[in-house]
Amino acid sequence: MRRTKIAGTGFYVPERVVTNHDLAKLMDTSDEWIRQRSGIVERRFASEDQTPADLAYEAAVRALADAGREIGEIDCILLATLSPQHEFPGTSFFLHEKLDAPEIPCMDLRAQCSGFLYALATANSFIRAGQFGRVLVVGCEVHSMGIELATRGRDVAVLFGDGAGAAVVEANDDANDPADILEIRLHAEGRHARKLWIEAPGCSLRPYRITHEMIDDGRIYPKMDGKFVFKHAVTRMPEVLLETLSAASKKLEDVDLFLFHQANLRINEYVAGQMGIAPEKCLNNIERYGNTSAAAIPILLAEARAAGRAGPGSLVAMTAFGSGFTWACALARL
Repeated sequence: MRRTKIAGTGFYVPERVVTNHDLAKLMDTSDEWIRQRSGIVERRFASEDQTPADLAYEAAVRALADAGREIGEIDCILLATLSPQHEFPGTSFFLHEKLDAPEIPCMDLRAQCSGFLYALATANSFIRAGQFGRVLVVGCEVHSMGIELATRGRDVAVLFGDGAGAAVVEANDDANDPADILEIRLHAEGRHARKLWIEAPGCSLRPYRITHEMIDDGRIYPKMDGKFVFKHAVTRMPEVLLETLSAASKKLEDVDLFLFHQANLRINEYVAGQMGIAPEKCLNNIERYGNTSAAAIPILLAEARAAGRAGPGSLVAMTAFGSGFTWACALARL
């Protein structure tokens, strides 16, 4: 079976910086309160004229340039997001338009904070099966339009930011090139879907998908059982990381860099401590960007490569947990 590799990465975050102090002017919170609970100092919010596809486009263009490829060399576009540009069609179609892509397939994938890894697994399978030779994988979120920037919504609102990350994934037929996506493992547990979700609008809310009452009640904003989510995240992330390493016949000490989803710095510190992973082997950027959901891991990966933290030959483990519940891990030799 043919091998696959991550040939290029890129990311983009909006220019607008929103600090904890800025949020404290909108709700009953403080810089100290947010830092203690999440590790977040600031995040980026899209400008009024920026769409999700705009952010995705910037990340995609940079990933293509990094891989030395043109959009005409891409066979498929996969875009992971939980903050769609429109109800339908998916954000990937608007990205397709902005990239002036040829008549190649594109689709959105909804697996929330694990979305990029789910999309990476899909691209990996397509390529290994011979369906496509090269796939553009994007994670993109504009959370700032969908959070309640008021005291009622502060527990969730202070956590999220906007951004996009992308990777060009392609077949690797060079026997002398060790780059390979070694293993990806995906999991879900739908019975906990309501522990972190947005209820409305929805087609189950008969007779109307959305009403003024739903808006007034805040049912259009994300709700989270924080303690429950934390408990499951620090359990599932080590599980899937060890499962993936075992499937690839690798050990923790073989990994050069661990990229954990950037939902909460306290989760990542707990997981790393629990597993005995040295802090210098973990890269975090949540203090600057907040939780960018499906964009978090590709942004981290792009930053790691740009900074030389994940050079050619590096073994990188990417692990995520998110709403659904979903959790996943990908092990890649760069």
